[in-house]
Amino acid sequence: MSSSATAPRGATACAPLLRDFGGGPFGVYVHVPFCATRCGYCDFNTYTAGELGTSASPQSWLAALRGELATAAREFAGLPSATPEVSTVFVGGGTPSLLGGDGLAAVLDAVRGEFTLAADAEVTTESNPESTSPEFFERIREAGFTRVSLGMQSAAAHVLKVLDRTHTPGRAVAAALEARAAGFEHVNLDLIYGTPGERDADLDASLDAVLGAGVDHVSAYSLIVEDGTALARRVRRGELPAPDDDVLAARYERIDTRLRAAGLEWYEVSNWAANADAICRHNLGYWDGGDWLGAGPGAHSHVGGVRWWNVKHPARYADRVGEGGLPAAGWEALTDDERYTERIMLAVRLRTGLPLADLAPAATPAVDRVIADGFALRADDRLVLTDRGRLLADGVVRDLLT
Repeated sequence: MSSSATAPRGATACAPLLRDFGGGPFGVYVHVPFCATRCGYCDFNTYTAGELGTSASPQSWLAALRGELATAAREFAGLPSATPEVSTVFVGGGTPSLLGGDGLAAVLDAVRGEFTLAADAEVTTESNPESTSPEFFERIREAGFTRVSLGMQSAAAHVLKVLDRTHTPGRAVAAALEARAAGFEHVNLDLIYGTPGERDADLDASLDAVLGAGVDHVSAYSLIVEDGTALARRVRRGELPAPDDDVLAARYERIDTRLRAAGLEWYEVSNWAANADAICRHNLGYWDGGDWLGAGPGAHSHVGGVRWWNVKHPARYADRVGEGGLPAAGWEALTDDERYTERIMLAVRLRTGLPLADLAPAATPAVDRVIADGFALRADDRLVLTDRGRLLADGVVRDLLT
């Protein structure tokens, strides 16, 4: 069982959290907690202006972010090995594009002010299509962003309405084209499939739109009804049906067939890229068990097998930063067993697969079983999911861990 604790307050808050870097790529994730409206399916740590009132603002958040980054840089400097160059930066949320081009440039400047970015660093921001413009994309490209991820979800207006998305159906594609015109080679569109009321024709229209936009990366996630969300309450009251597993599987196969025919290959169960350069290196850092600093309210970090997470509310986050130390709400030191479990859970989902040498000898019967069942195959001493196995990836993981 992992060692875990609530982080102490004040300047000593970092002391129990840190271990040496793991030797792989090092990323920085910045969490922007602001949204114009709350989507009914979302359970992320986000807040609308009405929910925050006067307790926090983008300006107070940015000041606190600068403070957290400075504190982290000082703490990392005390580790046995030097802080590695930052290979990836990912600004997520929430809705980072609400900060505007100048605001996102200030965020990247804050990271650069405390850490050294690699010459080929991948720098990504998520964006809501409705809060972008040609000028926005030009500004963030000039600031040093190299990749944009746009939340499209669907091209069908009635599906967007169920999800409480505010953008018009065609805006995501227009935004993708604007980003490409501004010089972004790497543009991602996010899809959600399996929304109540979505038809095959709706999904086909969404895929037509994605492929027409000429993006080099697509993420597609099945709708998950998260407890505590507005969508979950509507399902519980019987206003909407819960997503059907068989429908979700059929939709996934439909997405995979269309994307692969267009030259986008899967590299993670829910992600497709046009080529190796288009793969999201930041997310690969998570899946490969790398190190990263998560900055901002509610962000999670991982360094050398120790994970910690920040306090969630932006006002409390700013207060904790002002007290000194990292604004951590708690932490855990992962045991060897827990790190093994996470390694299996994450690596199995990748197209490169899981090295068979990483598996404990006790897993050999399970390996033989999933291969015999057609869920995986051996390829260059690695266990790689088949197309059928991708539909049941979680079950393959459970089998390997029992």
